[in-house]
Amino acid sequence: MVSKQRPPNEKSPSASDRRRARQVVARLKDNYPDVTSALAHQNPFQLLIATILSAQCTDKQVNLVTKELFKKYPSATHFAQAPITDIEKAIRSTGFFHNKAKNIRACCVALVEQFQGQVPQDLDTLTALPGIGRKTANVVLGTAFGLATGIVVDTHVGRICRRLGLTAQKDAVKVEKDLMQVVPKAEWIDFSHRLIHHGRQVCSSRKPRCDACSLEGICPKIGLEKDGSHSKKKP
Repeated sequence: MVSKQRPPNEKSPSASDRRRARQVVARLKDNYPDVTSALAHQNPFQLLIATILSAQCTDKQVNLVTKELFKKYPSATHFAQAPITDIEKAIRSTGFFHNKAKNIRACCVALVEQFQGQVPQDLDTLTALPGIGRKTANVVLGTAFGLATGIVVDTHVGRICRRLGLTAQKDAVKVEKDLMQVVPKAEWIDFSHRLIHHGRQVCSSRKPRCDACSLEGICPKIGLEKDGSHSKKKP
């Protein structure tokens, strides 16, 4: 039998890594017992569109846009049949609207032609759709269908997990891979939601509130100065 060897620079998580991850999961669960996506939606399709729009945009702004957007385009068929310029106009305030409109329309055309307008419940199938990456697919499958296919890694999740020493990676896919090795699968969906809430309320990018953080004592504060501020790299 040929033994499987890990690629260079890839290490197996240590017992301390797993223990810290379990502690983080437990404390976040105490602080944020009831969590869900901040993106307003009534069904999986709406969540899919809202998640596409959320790239480089605040959830608050996306919710303002989708409130009227979903009245005008309530289904994949409506988006698929709409002129691209009309979609662009409707989502302009979310930024990068040319590309987002192109992806939304192409995705909806594929949904109508291949899946009768319904959102498929499979990671590989979803990521094969135009404009749908692993993060978006994980958001939809986890939040809308309760399927733990992976861990959603946004800027908050990546930043906090690097500070916690749960990963040293910066690429979202590699961060996710590290986290999936130390976070119990049953916690994958809510773990992301809780970290996002924590990142917004406590562990911000520039001025984290370490004195008010429930993870104080188990967080090694990697990348932070002694006073808890964000460390600046020397030129």
